[in-house]
Amino acid sequence: MKLNIYIKTALVVAAAGTMTSCNDFLDQEPQYAVTPEKYFNDESSLQYYANNMYTILASHGNWSYGIYGDDIHTDSQISLNYDGKYVPGNWKTSLEDGNWTFVNINTINYFFDQVLPKYEANAITGNTANIQRYIGEMYFFRAYQYFSHLKTYGDYPIIEHALTDNEPELVEASKRAPRNEVARFILSDLDKAYDLLKGTTAAKTRINADAVKLFKSRVALYEGSWLKNFAGTAFVPGSQDWPGKAYHPDFAYPTGSVEAEANWFFDQAMAAAKEVGDAKVNSLTPNTGIVPQTEGATLSAIENENPWLAMFGTLDLSGNPEVMLWRQYSQSLGVVHNVVVMAQHGNYGRGITRGMVDAFPMANGLPIYAAGSEYHGDKTIADVRRDRDPRLYVMLKEPGQKNVLITNSAGDHAEPVEPYPVILDSNAERNYSTGYALRKGNSFDQIQCANGKNYTACPVFRSVEALLNYIEACYERTGAIDATADRYWKAIRARHQGLDQDYNKTIQATVMSEEAKGDWGAYTAGQLVDPVRYNIRRERRLELMAEGFRTADLYRWRSMDQMVTTGYHCEGFHIWNTPMEAWYNAKELKDNISSKDLSEYYRPHEAKATSEVKDGLKWTMAHYLRPVPIKQMMLTSPDHQTPSQSVIYQNPYWPIEPNLPATK
Repeated sequence: MKLNIYIKTALVVAAAGTMTSCNDFLDQEPQYAVTPEKYFNDESSLQYYANNMYTILASHGNWSYGIYGDDIHTDSQISLNYDGKYVPGNWKTSLEDGNWTFVNINTINYFFDQVLPKYEANAITGNTANIQRYIGEMYFFRAYQYFSHLKTYGDYPIIEHALTDNEPELVEASKRAPRNEVARFILSDLDKAYDLLKGTTAAKTRINADAVKLFKSRVALYEGSWLKNFAGTAFVPGSQDWPGKAYHPDFAYPTGSVEAEANWFFDQAMAAAKEVGDAKVNSLTPNTGIVPQTEGATLSAIENENPWLAMFGTLDLSGNPEVMLWRQYSQSLGVVHNVVVMAQHGNYGRGITRGMVDAFPMANGLPIYAAGSEYHGDKTIADVRRDRDPRLYVMLKEPGQKNVLITNSAGDHAEPVEPYPVILDSNAERNYSTGYALRKGNSFDQIQCANGKNYTACPVFRSVEALLNYIEACYERTGAIDATADRYWKAIRARHQGLDQDYNKTIQATVMSEEAKGDWGAYTAGQLVDPVRYNIRRERRLELMAEGFRTADLYRWRSMDQMVTTGYHCEGFHIWNTPMEAWYNAKELKDNISSKDLSEYYRPHEAKATSEVKDGLKWTMAHYLRPVPIKQMMLTSPDHQTPSQSVIYQNPYWPIEPNLPATK
C-alpha cells in the first residue's frame, strides 16, 4: 500500500513582512494529505511508514568513506582542510540553520497521533506482534532524532504531538526544555520501544530490543558525562550562568542535584549496557591479527582468515552475533555506496592522525613510550605496525600489501597493491591526508571496486559498545572497576589475538603528560584525568576508531578546554628525515607539504605559512553547543522581530544577532 503523503513547504513568508506563516516557528513540515480513516488501519501501512524512517540512521552514503570517515575534524581523523570552528571568530551565528528542525519529529508524532488511538481500540488489522513492532520502531526513531538534537543544542523543545498551523500553539511548542529533561524523555521513548519490541523477532536489518537497550546505554552515558563534566557551568541546567535560568525559574533536578542527576544517568547506562553485555560478552567477533594476502582463495575463505576485519567489509552481517543492527545494500536496487573504493585508496582524504596511531599500545600492552615496550619507532609504516596492538596492525595499510585478492575487471577503481601514501595529490578520492590510511571497510573482492557501486554491508550497532559503555559508566559512577567491568574489559582485549589482556599493565605504565600530546581525551575541563579514566577512554577510542563516535565523546568529556589557550597541531606520519622521505620527489615535497622546520611529522593544515591554524587548532567554549538560529528567536517573539523577547533563549556565549562570533 503506497503512502499518499505530500508535505507543505516550510518557511513560507507571508505578505507585508510583519506577519509570517506559523510554520516558520518550528521549521516544520506540518500537515499531511493523509486521510486517517483510510490509512493506518492495517499492519502493512504501519510498516511502510516505519520503513521510511530508517534513512535517519547513520550508515554508508555514496561518494564518501561512509561512517568510517565520521571521526573527521577531531584528534583522531583529519582532512587537508581544517574545520573553521577551530579558528576563534570564524564560526558565527546565522539567521537560519537547517539543524534546528522538527521535520522528522513531526512526521513521527503524526504517526503516533493517528496510530495509537487505533491501536488502543484494537482497530488495526494484522499480526499483533508486527503492529507492536512498528510502533516500537517509531518510538526508537523519535528517541534517535531527539538524541541528535540533544548533542547539537542541549536544551530543546519536547514535542509529543504533530503541530497544527496555529501561532500560539507553535510558540508554546518552541520553548526549550532543560537538557536533562530532554534526555529523560529520550530514555522514556526507548523504554516504550523496548517494551513493544522485546517479544518480537525480525531480521537484524530492523530495530530490535537489544539495539534499543544498547542505544539507551549510549544516551544515558552521554548525558551523565555531560552533567558531570560541565557541572557548575552555563552548559548545565540550574547553574548561575545557565541561559535558561530566567525561562525556567522553578527548575529543579528530579534527583535533587546535578551530581545526583548525573549518577542517575550513569545507573541507567550501566543497567542497559549490562543487559546487552552479559548476553553478548562471549560472542565478540575474533580478530586473528591476520591481514589476508593469499590470492586465489574464495571470498569466504579470505574472510574467515580474520572475521573481525571482514565484519567491516562483508556482504551479509546477519550471522554475525556481535552486530545487532546493520544496513544491507543492493546493486540491483541501486542502494550502493563507495566505501570499498575509498578503503582501497586514501579513505577519501580522511586520514587518521599521529595521535590516533600513537594511542595504540604494543601487543604486550605497554604504551609505546614505556620502558620495555619494544616499540620500533615510526620511521616507516612497517615499523609503526610491527608488534603493535592487533587492531592497528590489521587496520593500518602498509605500502606493498595487496588490497585485491579476487580479481574482477568490473572493479575499475581498485588499487590492487597498496602504494606509497599519495600526499602530493589534493584530489580527495586519492589523497592520503595524513600519510596514514585504513583498510576498514575494504573488500578483497575487486567486484566491489566499481566507482559508486559498492554494496558491502554497514554495521550500525555492535555489542562491543555496550561493554565499553558499562566500563565507563561504572567508573564515572563509582570511581572503581567492578567485577562486571573487569570481565568486559578483558573480553574486549581477548578478542584481539596476541594482545595482552591485562589492562592494568597498560594503566600502570601510562604517563598522562605523554598521552596528552596526541589525545584530547586525556583532558577534562583543562585538567589531565587520572590514568584509569584515561585508559577507559583510550580503549573506547581504539575499539571504535573511525566509526563516528569521537566528536560526541570529546564533547561530553569536555576535552577541548585546554585548547582555548594552547593550540594543537594535528600531525600525520613521520615524513622528514626518514626513509619515507625518499618515496617522493624532493622538490615537490618541499613545495607542497609542511616544512621540516615546523616538525618532522607531516602537518596537513600547515603546508602554507599563511595558514590560519599555523599556531595550532584553538577552541572556543561556546562551540561545545551550536547556536540557535536567530530567525527562530525572531519568529517566536511578540513582534516577530526582536530576539531578546523570544520564548527561545540562545546557547551559552552565542549572541542573539546574526553573523557574530561567540563571546567566549
